[in-house]
This record gives sequence, C-alpha cells and structure tokens, in this order.
Amino acid sequence: MNTILNEVSQISWWGWLIIGLALVAIRDVFIQKKHTISHNYPIIGHLRYLLENIGPEMRQYFVANNREELPFNRIERSWIYASAKKENNYEGFGTDRDIYQHQHIFINNAMMPFKLPENHPNLVDNCFLPCAKVMGAFHKRRRPFRPASVINVSAMSFGSLSAKAIESLNKGVKIAGAYHNTGEGGLSPHHSHGGDVIFHFGTGYFGVRSEEGGFSMEKMIELVENNQFIRAIEVKLSQGAKPGKGGVLPGAKITKEISEIRGVPIGIDVLSPPNHKAFSNIPEMVDFIEKIAEATGLPVGIKAAIGKLEQWEELADFMVATGKGPDFITVDGGEGGTGAAPPSFADHVSLPWVYGFRDLYKLFKNKGLAERIVFIGSGKLGFPAKAAMAFAMGADCINVAREAMMSIGCIQAQVCHTNRCPSGVATQSKWLQSGIDPTLKSERLAQYFKTFRKELIEITHAAGYEHPCQFTMKDIEMNIDDHSLSNELHTTFAYEKTRVPFFGMQKLKDCLYLGHHPK
Repeated sequence: MNTILNEVSQISWWGWLIIGLALVAIRDVFIQKKHTISHNYPIIGHLRYLLENIGPEMRQYFVANNREELPFNRIERSWIYASAKKENNYEGFGTDRDIYQHQHIFINNAMMPFKLPENHPNLVDNCFLPCAKVMGAFHKRRRPFRPASVINVSAMSFGSLSAKAIESLNKGVKIAGAYHNTGEGGLSPHHSHGGDVIFHFGTGYFGVRSEEGGFSMEKMIELVENNQFIRAIEVKLSQGAKPGKGGVLPGAKITKEISEIRGVPIGIDVLSPPNHKAFSNIPEMVDFIEKIAEATGLPVGIKAAIGKLEQWEELADFMVATGKGPDFITVDGGEGGTGAAPPSFADHVSLPWVYGFRDLYKLFKNKGLAERIVFIGSGKLGFPAKAAMAFAMGADCINVAREAMMSIGCIQAQVCHTNRCPSGVATQSKWLQSGIDPTLKSERLAQYFKTFRKELIEITHAAGYEHPCQFTMKDIEMNIDDHSLSNELHTTFAYEKTRVPFFGMQKLKDCLYLGHHPK
C-alpha cells in the first residue's frame, strides 16, 4: 500500500492532467451516449459546448454592433444605465442610428418651443409629470387615483424577481413619485416601503386566493383595508410573453416566503391556468370589476395583450349600454417581457404593442369611450421618443418592466427563467441577490424615471406643448420608406386620438387625487 502511495505521490501535476483527460476521453467514447460530438471528438468536443454556453456573452460584448442586439441594444441599455447613475447620457458627432430604417420615429418640433410661464411647476421640479387623467373619475369610485408619474413600474412578481429587487423598485418609485405594479405573485412585504402600489392578480388569484383556488372577495377587502398604499387594482386577462397560456413560476424559485404569500407548495412549478374561474364572459367580467370597485372603493382595470377584437368590441358595446366597465386598460405588447414563455408564444402570439394598441384604442374611440378610460402602454416604451409616440397614439401612462430592471442592475443575460440571474434581479438565490444594495438601486430607479420624465418634457416643449397628453397623431411621423412615403401617425394608423382635457400642469399638481409625490 505504501509503495502505491509513494508512486502516486511522485506523479507531477501534468501527469495528473493527462490522467484526468484520459478519464474524460474514456467517458466520452465508452460511457456517455447522449452527445455525438463529444463521442466522436473526445475532450476537444467539450470546447464546442463551452463556446455555445458563452456565445451570447461573446456576441453581446465583442461581436454585435451598438444598434444590433435584441430585445434591447447596447445604445438603449447604455442610456438607461447612464440615466440611472446620473451620468452623461448624451451622444456626440450625430446619431449612429439608421434614421431611414422602417418604423423610425420622427417628432415634428415647433418653430418656437413652449415657454414655461412664471411659477410653472416645472420651474420648481423639472421632472414633475403626472398623468393627465384620473383613474376612476368617470365611474365615481370612492378613491379615484391620478398617477403622479407618467412612467411607472410594470407588473413583475415577487418570485419572478428577487426580494431585494422588489424592495429596490418600491423604494425607487417612492422617491420618484411613481407607482409599483405588484405583478400576479401577490403583495409581499417587499412591496411595502412607501411607494404607491397597483395590486395585480391573474388566474392564480395569488394574495386573494380562496381555499379552493378561486377568488376571495373577503381577502381582497382585507388586503386593501390593511394596505392603504394600494391605489388601484388590475385584473390580468393575458400578458405579452404568453397570451392565452397561463403563468409559470419554476419550482426552483419558490422559497418558504413565496410559498406563504402565494399559498402554493415549495419546490413545485406553479402553473396558473389560462382562464379565470371568477368569470367566463364579458357581462360576468364587468360585473366582477364592478363588485371589486364597490367593495374596495378603488379604480379597477384590466391588462391584456391584443389579438382578435371581437370580444373587445363586445366589451365596448356593453360599456356603452350599461355605463359600467374598467377604469383603465393596460395594453401589453406581444414583444414579451420578463415572463418565461415558449418561443412559439413569445415570437408569434399576439400583436406588437404599436399594432395592438392602435387596434384597441381605435375601437374604443369609435365607440365614444376614449375619454372615460385611462390607457396604459406596456411594451419597450421606456425611452422618451417612444413614449412621445405612445402619447400621440392615445396612451395616458406607460409601464416599464425590463427597463426598470436594467436601472437596478440587470445586464440582459436573458436567463430570468433559470434562477441563475447573475445580477441578482431575477433569482431567489440568496448569494446572487446579496450584491443588490436597495438603498443605492432605489436611487438609480428613481433617477432613471426622473431623467426619462425630464427628457420627455423637453421633447414635449420642443413640439410646442406643455404636457405629452397634448401630442396629436400629426406630431409624429413614422418611416415607411423614404420621406415621400413616410406618414404622420393619423395616416399610418387611420385614426385621430381623442383630445385629453388638460388645463395646465398646475391643475394636475393641485389635484386632490394625485398619487404620492414629494411636495
């Protein structure tokens, strides 16, 4: 035995390396049967899988140009990062964007920009930009709500995102005077750091779930009464990543805390059904909305990705006939977002935001309903020029998800569904999220929102207006080919948005229903 140990101890490091490689080669050729490449090319074949694993990162940092990547290119990410850190987000020597490409946006500036009068709110706060409409005003809800910011955090659940990410977002919206949509994972302690909250639920009814798995009005009333910072309620019909398919939370992400908040078992994938148990048709849905609004006093809205319009037309007709219906509608784009989804859904099911919103808004406008609904856009709109286009089309607010994630550190690794998010934003790993400092990251989210609003206000003034709600379809042009074929939005999409009643920024600032905003 001692002889063998002595012989082994005499083996050099490179000898052990050769032995290790030999064992790998034997395994590749004679034991494993799954991978043809490593069988045919033992040892060397593993390099192929290594390069495949790090390929996205290599392309992101060394191969793709500044405008080439999807879903967000390097220029877009850099603008968010710089804005969040209050760094120089300007660019010099002209744009490197191909301004002749299809669907490029042009904002028609006025000969003389809007001039702020003396004592204007934006002279005191250059990023003060509340929503021009009040949620719940038309239906006379007991607790109407005017969002104090036109940009807000979209629906992202605690579970999909980490505790520290949710805490950072909520503290950030408090600083920025925005609202935080909970996503369908229920209201957690991490949503409760002082920011306005829109409580969102889907077919799983997490947070307001009965013992049988359906909706509990008693739990909804208790939730709202115990959490006065909940300012509105949103019912999810579908989402852009996977419309018509229910939500999925991998079992690997379900901790004891998430299990208790959602009322689901630990370690087992949570599959929300595609359909609601609480209603099955339009009259039942509107009745459900009205019952929640009556019981809580809050504005109630719906969120959906847009495809077929027949049921939306039925909803509009029912609203005209009864005077009832949702107080706001969030239109999600088929571009997808943070939700995990099969490529067949993410790539092909439902319309992109610009087409889906066009179809829905035009339908409700033609029925005379545009004035009584607050329209919220959600789908890669977290950039001032895109937001200007959205407002020109009829949006009243925008929600951002991935842009908000990037402001607190997301690097677009695109592994949200694996629980291995390297930045700690979309994981339940204690180690990975330990690098997030909510105090710092909340400031960055707030600074991104403030920079966004400041630049949107400046674009609005350049076009001759005081508030982006005043943008018309004629103020924005979109490339079709060359300028001879580029059209104003009202020609491209064949409608004019309904004028939003607006009587000056001071009126919005003095509004009794204005959401949280530092005075």
